[in-house]
Amino acid sequence: MALKVAVQMDHIASINIQGDSTFALLLEAQQRGHALFHYTPDRMAMRDGEVFAAVEPLTVKDEAGAHFTLGARERIPLTEMDVVLMRQDPPFDMAYVTATHLLERIHPKTLVVNDPAHVRNAPEKIFVTEFPDLMPPTLISRDLTEIKAFRAEFGDVVMKPLYGNGGAAVFRLTADDLNFGSLYDLFSATFREPWVIQRFLPAVKHGDKRIILVDGEAAGAVNRVPSEGDLRSNMVRGGAAKPTDLTDRELEICARIGPSLRGKGLIFVGIDVIDGNLTEINVTSPTGLRAIKRLGGPDIAAQIWDRIEARRAA
Repeated sequence: MALKVAVQMDHIASINIQGDSTFALLLEAQQRGHALFHYTPDRMAMRDGEVFAAVEPLTVKDEAGAHFTLGARERIPLTEMDVVLMRQDPPFDMAYVTATHLLERIHPKTLVVNDPAHVRNAPEKIFVTEFPDLMPPTLISRDLTEIKAFRAEFGDVVMKPLYGNGGAAVFRLTADDLNFGSLYDLFSATFREPWVIQRFLPAVKHGDKRIILVDGEAAGAVNRVPSEGDLRSNMVRGGAAKPTDLTDRELEICARIGPSLRGKGLIFVGIDVIDGNLTEINVTSPTGLRAIKRLGGPDIAAQIWDRIEARRAA
């Protein structure tokens, strides 16, 4: 069954195809005979309750520098699509939230992956707190007294923006770090929302495991090891991708959160686990598909499309 598939993303010219999960999904969709259409979020509009986008027919090729061809742009109602992949990167700001409201108008007649209402209601660093027993001790606040008390209790902590992504502005603060006051002032001036403070997990030096779940089931994983002299394991920050298997504890985590993901229509999810501690549930634009396959793991893009096609056929 050939589907009409629109992908809402940052412009395809800007992506690094070697590590981009959206590109993996597009390659798989094209191989299955689905018709692809490309648009950026700024090309959406809602007129009298109907959602439109200026889309371009898209073909893709796994060749850096020549990885896409776009056809003539056409304004269409998005209800003409069978599937919309919502795959633009964060920041998870009001523009992102507005995009979920627009896509909610067409879902589920047009299947939006992931379900836009639940993407909006499940920010990765807040949604994860529904499972506090799986997490390291975590505080969400911008209140100085609360943060000082948390730091006094645990000593070595990590501070990061609540709606950040890709490892940006993640700081480790030891118990005697004299930079705390200045960092608090910087965060207060930069971020209007609260931020996240977590107990530092020393085992992060051995890796921060990205586990992909497809429709609530564990599908594969990659271990991301920080580069020398850096706290952050994100591959966009220089982290090295290493093959890995899932431990009993990690399988337990996936089994615990899987029903919630499935119930919310979150087909493609990436979670982060450090030393058996769940730290984030990524539902906006998870990465890792190409790295997992390149390291000998499963073809998770194919698994995702199997689930999407089954949803459309139901």
